[in-house]
Amino acid sequence: MAYLSVILAHPRHGSFNHAIAATAVQALETQGHEVRFHDLYQENFEPVLLAPELQREAFLHPFLEQHCREIAQAQGIIIVHPNWWGQPPAILKGWVDRVLRPEVAYRFREGDTGDGVPVGLLRAEAAVVFTTSNTPRERELAVFGDPLETLWKNCIFGLCGVPGFFRQNFAVVVTSTPAQRQAWLEEAREMLSLFTPA
Repeated sequence: MAYLSVILAHPRHGSFNHAIAATAVQALETQGHEVRFHDLYQENFEPVLLAPELQREAFLHPFLEQHCREIAQAQGIIIVHPNWWGQPPAILKGWVDRVLRPEVAYRFREGDTGDGVPVGLLRAEAAVVFTTSNTPRERELAVFGDPLETLWKNCIFGLCGVPGFFRQNFAVVVTSTPAQRQAWLEEAREMLSLFTPA
């Protein structure tokens, strides 16, 4: 059965990231989609990639194998996380390291020794990334250049074969009002309408 995958990475229950994820799940289910939701902190996802997992034919713990199977088959992917030091939280970086593995998210062409451009394997037609930060947009672009856009669009989803990419950053969260947060949630809900029901 077709479904969409929603991945949340924020340690504090009740955070605005949790509100975004809950809104995403509710909006997608209202549209008639089946949703597979993972709160990585709630699940105590182990982010450390150990040497044995580097092998393409490595034994994977059933919990990790489930994550791999779900992301490989998902028709759409939604990621929710805060911007920490221009990066996702470590738990989400570890999820990328361990789940978007060879023969799940990408593979090298026959004869490639590993230095070529891999072929993306993910079936998702689009990925949406919602991020939050406490840096005004103008300063983010002028000083940091928005590294999260490059990371998710080019280094991850572009490489893994996902043709559509959309990202929305909500800022400044720490000084936002309840009315502003509600408006942001409506914006997130509207963005998710791109996933038309099957």
